[in-house]
Amino acid sequence: MERPANFMAVGSNGDYIMEETDYDDDVAQDELENGGIDLPAAETAVLDLLIALGEDPQREGLKNTPKRVARMYVELLNGYRVDAEAMVNRALFNIGDYDQMVIVRDIEFYSLCEHHMLPFIGRAHVAYMPAGKVIGLSKIPRVVDMYARRLQVQERMTRQIADFIHTLLEPRGVAVVVEAMHMCSMMRGVKKHDARMTTSAMHGSFRTNLATRQEFLANISRGASPLQI
Repeated sequence: MERPANFMAVGSNGDYIMEETDYDDDVAQDELENGGIDLPAAETAVLDLLIALGEDPQREGLKNTPKRVARMYVELLNGYRVDAEAMVNRALFNIGDYDQMVIVRDIEFYSLCEHHMLPFIGRAHVAYMPAGKVIGLSKIPRVVDMYARRLQVQERMTRQIADFIHTLLEPRGVAVVVEAMHMCSMMRGVKKHDARMTTSAMHGSFRTNLATRQEFLANISRGASPLQI
């Protein structure tokens, strides 16, 4: 009997026992099939990289690494496949004459820097001044995730979040501040472990009215702990 590539052991009857690999992820089968990633090509690319790095891809710790990495990218890059209309799912509400600031702060996120494909991790603060409509609370973190789970640069991600909410709600103003730690400057290159990057994007009253902008910045600073791993 030919030995399967992923056997675990030989049973008492002489048959090979197949290994059930635990990938320890949240990727469903339909995501693998419709995830927009060419899994066989991704697995081959990871295999080639391991060989190029001088590793033995057949050793115990690496034999399932190409599959694990390919599946990982389905999860980490699922922002490309989010249906924005389905995500909002009619969670827009008319709230009459409420016109004061709405803030959702300390939204944790992770993303991948498109230059080195290393993570940058941080938090986003989002505010808007309603002009008749508000969005369900859970949808704002989902908007952040939709743009974070892509190959990104922080500056563009910040602008995309602000632009999406501005277009969706047509409010009197939108403000987004993103703080992040970038592994590409912590693990390599300048190796500055304490460096943090902050970006902002403003629309409407947050851009034109100093008092409104200061109120937002004061709110997200109040009680904030330092960003750290």
